[in-house]
This record gives sequence, structure tokens and C-alpha cells, in this order.
Amino acid sequence: MLTRIDHVGIACPDLEAAIARYESVFGLTVVSRETNSEQGVREAMLAVSAAPAASYVQLLEPLHPDTPVGRFLARRGEGIHHIGYAVPDITAALAAIGESGVRLVDERPRHGSMGASIAFLHPSDLGGVLTELVQARGGRALQPCETKAI
Repeated sequence: MLTRIDHVGIACPDLEAAIARYESVFGLTVVSRETNSEQGVREAMLAVSAAPAASYVQLLEPLHPDTPVGRFLARRGEGIHHIGYAVPDITAALAAIGESGVRLVDERPRHGSMGASIAFLHPSDLGGVLTELVQARGGRALQPCETKAI
């Protein structure tokens, strides 16, 4: 069901400072920037490895303090927020995981970074780890950075 680690989501109070840190320390490249009003974040995806099995660091800055990432930062400070796993069929994965007894934060997929379909699983049922399932839209390929609001 899980095919690879798609990304690690990291909550940060200042997106530009976090981007600069990951670019200078690790030589990573921003491949996508988005504002996701529905989730209350500005984000950047930085490529760790190339397609076809690309993986990313996703930096997340809250738009407001009263958002999931804003509340996370207030409670825990900057750090790992969630881990995202690639799946070939997110609907089938949700059905199978739901049948196993794991609570689904999202019972249906929603729009995620770079056009992917995503869904979250409840951290209490997975050892305290907020887990995201990611079905890439047509396979993710590295491309020039673009900024878009969703």
C-alpha cells in the first residue's frame, strides 16, 4: 500500500528563513510554493531526491495562530509536524486503513501540494505520528518553482 516516503512536513514560524536554512545547509531546491487557505498555511516543497521516486521536505508556515500548524507551533515549537507516504490509490488506501480500525481525519481525499490528493490519519492511532497519505497527480516531476493560491 505505501510505496515510499513522499515528504516530511516541518512547521516553522518564518517560511523564508526556513527555506534559506534548508537551501544553505543541505543545498535543497524549492520546487513549489503554495498558499493553502483551506489548511491555513503557506508552504514550500524542497526536493531531496529526483523523480520518479522524488521525496521532499515540506516547510509549513501558519497563516494565523488559530490554524492546525499555528496551534502546533504554539504547543511544541518548530519541528516535525507530520510524515507523508505515497500511495498509488488513495481511495483504496483509506478504505483499507479505515477497515483496520485506524481513525481517518479525512474520510475522503482533499487537495494537497502540487496537485496531489491527500488525506490524514489520526495520530493517536499511529503512535502519536500525524500521518498523511499522498497520491500524486500524474506522478510528480521536478519543475521550476511556481507560487499559487489554493
